[in-house]
Amino acid sequence: MNHYVRRHMLAQSCFGFSGLAAALSAQQTVAAPPRPELIPTVWDMKPKRPAGEPQARAMISLFMQGGPSHIDLFDPKPELTRLHMQTYGGKIKYDNAGEASSKLFGTPWRFRRYGECGMDLSEPASALGTVADEICMMRSMHTGVNNHGESIKAMNTGRQLPGRPSLGAWLTFGLGSYNPRLPGFMVLIDPSGLPVLGVENWQNGWLPAVYQGTVVRSQEPRILNLDPPPALVGKPQKRLLGYLRELNQDLQQRFPAESDLNARMQSYELAEGMQHAAREALNISEETQATQKRYGLEDDATREYGTRCLIARRLVERGVRFVQLHTGNQQWDHHGGIVKSLPNICRRTIPTAAALVNDLRERGLLDSTIVHWGGEMGRLPVIQNEKNIGRDHNTYGFSQWVAGGGFRGGCIHGATDEIGHHAVEDIVNHYDWHATLLYLLGLAEEQITFTRPGGNSSLIDGQPGKVVSAVLQRPPAIETAES
Repeated sequence: MNHYVRRHMLAQSCFGFSGLAAALSAQQTVAAPPRPELIPTVWDMKPKRPAGEPQARAMISLFMQGGPSHIDLFDPKPELTRLHMQTYGGKIKYDNAGEASSKLFGTPWRFRRYGECGMDLSEPASALGTVADEICMMRSMHTGVNNHGESIKAMNTGRQLPGRPSLGAWLTFGLGSYNPRLPGFMVLIDPSGLPVLGVENWQNGWLPAVYQGTVVRSQEPRILNLDPPPALVGKPQKRLLGYLRELNQDLQQRFPAESDLNARMQSYELAEGMQHAAREALNISEETQATQKRYGLEDDATREYGTRCLIARRLVERGVRFVQLHTGNQQWDHHGGIVKSLPNICRRTIPTAAALVNDLRERGLLDSTIVHWGGEMGRLPVIQNEKNIGRDHNTYGFSQWVAGGGFRGGCIHGATDEIGHHAVEDIVNHYDWHATLLYLLGLAEEQITFTRPGGNSSLIDGQPGKVVSAVLQRPPAIETAES
């Protein structure tokens, strides 16, 4: 095969979308002795049939990085209110001992009950009242690791260790994607910046590179280099991509175990399809004025986050398997100024989350789509920073809510102690949460077990994860001794 040299190819392509792909491919020509084939040669995003009967086909995770205060939003504590500003004599695990206080701090906001289920929600969270009967409030979440990074890793990768695949990577590894022209795992980032851990939140870890999340920016262009330069539009691009495909196929025959090369080949094909499909999916101007108003696009406070929630609905509607929306770095981390800061971030995010649930329900998508709202931790019941009152981290008992995809609506599960510090009833560890998600998506653990040097690994990875049956519409059948 008579190939162009790299410099000539770059010069001809003008560093456009396809040209950068060509440059990256050319770099793979470094000669190296073939190594033993330890993994299958082809990893792709084609739809895979789950072993079990799935109740959900997709998931949207609204990840509130920083630690929303459960006792100020979802978990009323009359005893804490009664003991407001009194000294607590029990044991407290502080992250910031320098600003620590033993004075209890009752919530400054009133709670009301919403829906037929009578779900307790505070004033800043009251917009959720419209979907109270659709959501399941889990009040007994637990990771037990107080730092942000470690608790994020627990919730998002299964363990507190670095380098592990993220939840979206595991799910697309096990299930693939429905739409060959859109990535199976897409991440909508906040305009203020990346969350704690940055790109680790959507990394593929040791899984093949094809399962890494695709980032969608918070402003236009939401996906960079989506369009080719004018000189390559149409037939020139097709010829270039055809030539690139020949190069890659030649390299794949020489290095069959290189998963990065395989992922890159698929990314070029995906990118070509995305030139139309992604542009259409991200174009919210196609939505009716009523829909745009529902998501708060007419309000400065909710426009940005509402836009991302609306895009998330459009993505799952078009076959994307896992969509994750991140708030910015530490926006829920209210070590100080909680009385003002908490209502502000709630005003920005909670009404649009409720709009998403209602919109999915009306479109018939909620039954098959899991919607998750929560962070990596909650907050302590005592004061941090007495001059500018806030709350320190609490990973021993906190709340998150879920809707759709087989979860029971109007369900309140678990409980923390009388001041909201520790989960004490029906505790849900991060590995129980993951086991429940896998069950709803029909995935057996062996379907998300990856063989690598040193042994097998999975999302649960040997932890005692159990399906939380009480929160499900159709829990697993109980096996008897006879069966």
